[in-house]
Amino acid sequence: MDEHVADEPGADEGDRRKRRLAAWRASHRVLARASADRRIGERLAALAAAAGEVYDLDDWTDVYGSGVVEELERRTAALLGFPAAAFFPTGTMAQQVAMRCWAGRTGNAMVALHPQAHPEVHERSAFSVVSGLRTVHPTTAPRLPTADEVRDCDEPFGTLMLELPLRDAGFVLPAWDELVAVVDAARERDAVVHFDGARLWECAPHFGRPLDEIASLADSVYVSFYKSLDGISGAVLAGPAALIDEARAWRHRYGGLLFQQYPAALSALVGLERELPRLPSYVAHAKVVAAALTGAFRDSGVPWSRVNPPVPHTHQFQVWLPYGTDLLNEAAVTQSEETGVTLFRRWFSEGCPPGVSVTEVTVSAEGLEWTEQDVAAAASEFVRRLYLPAPAAPGN
Repeated sequence: MDEHVADEPGADEGDRRKRRLAAWRASHRVLARASADRRIGERLAALAAAAGEVYDLDDWTDVYGSGVVEELERRTAALLGFPAAAFFPTGTMAQQVAMRCWAGRTGNAMVALHPQAHPEVHERSAFSVVSGLRTVHPTTAPRLPTADEVRDCDEPFGTLMLELPLRDAGFVLPAWDELVAVVDAARERDAVVHFDGARLWECAPHFGRPLDEIASLADSVYVSFYKSLDGISGAVLAGPAALIDEARAWRHRYGGLLFQQYPAALSALVGLERELPRLPSYVAHAKVVAAALTGAFRDSGVPWSRVNPPVPHTHQFQVWLPYGTDLLNEAAVTQSEETGVTLFRRWFSEGCPPGVSVTEVTVSAEGLEWTEQDVAAAASEFVRRLYLPAPAAPGN
């Protein structure tokens, strides 16, 4: 199939995705390379080359959570400062199980969380449909709730779930003292606290605290291995031993006790070894990239733009522009194809005012090579493409 099918109504999403992947893979300059951007053979070869550095490959494969999976659970629990942890195939399952277990312990099936939190937006109402839970929102502002909002919530809840960072609001985090106060407010209401820490790994620079001190504020924590650590898939739920024992039983009931998971577990261990120590440098450089983009848009004549947050809290942030997604996505992919530079990946309009689109920017290892001047030049080239005349129709 042609890899360069245009992003137009006649091209289906499969064709568009192949076009994007080909353009991103061929680019010599990118801010980040996602694990899903690579071909199967590349991923297998990379995993085989690195796995021996993190685990004894002469050991037997895992069977229903033994061996390498147990080692991943042990290492993750130690990093987060909890006595026990359980590996799950998905974070969606891990958090449903966690909330179900806490509801049984507290006697309250209500979960307080943000309306933009992942379970509310991206999981097809799984809390209520699958687990019989209900949700309440202490705030609708595009940030985590404050201590007063938690105290003043007009319905009793058994668990407060805090997504750190809150992705759909711009990967935003509270200040450390604010987070401590929110946790204290939940405890005043006899609620337990759970951290949706899919991206908790990169929060340490913002809080100025090590991971185990951050995690210690909560009663349980979920972390992902593919969002920031370049793993294949999988998640861990960490917490008290009794909770994790029960979570393992529910994991079995939910169909999450897989026969073998060694590729995912090995890739997670590689991520902990290689990517986790690098995340602070990615967070620091994301601030450089964000500032350069802000200046470039200001100087390029774009009528309005927003980098959100203006100073990123993690190594990811949002960019908002007053154009439609079709125009922005075509400009992004043609810039990749024609210049070998990928600045932006995909633009979306969901949740945006009419005529406005948003994209997420991630800075990882490749992004460290970009200077402010590199970012500004790429942004100027991108904006120039927004104003290029449309190609002439065939026969004109």
